[in-house]
Amino acid sequence: MKKILFLFPILALVSCYNAEHNCKDFKNGKFKFEFEVNGVKKTTFFERKDSIEIETFEGKTDTATIRWVSDCEYVLQKKHPKNMAEEKAISMKILTTSKDSYTFEFGMVGSEEKQRGKVFKVE
Repeated sequence: MKKILFLFPILALVSCYNAEHNCKDFKNGKFKFEFEVNGVKKTTFFERKDSIEIETFEGKTDTATIRWVSDCEYVLQKKHPKNMAEEKAISMKILTTSKDSYTFEFGMVGSEEKQRGKVFKVE
């Protein structure tokens, strides 16, 4: 019984924690996203302005439209897809934010499979 009484205040404190969500701070700006492919670190840079995102990856630039579903969720759709995979829209959800970064979850629209990443604001 004493253990339960000891755990209650700790559980109460943990349940009061709210992740920071200042998603509006990331609707516009210049960003970078670092990820790993087969043990090799890759970086993509992108600029977001309202409903357009321009991405540069390995010297190639691509444009996508953004449809904001809520302050923290949006759907990306490539404007000029080069194959069937690029024709599929990507659902993006900002999970937490900090002063200059956010953690997000993404996946193909309609798919249960999701991945996570962290984006840094560079300007």
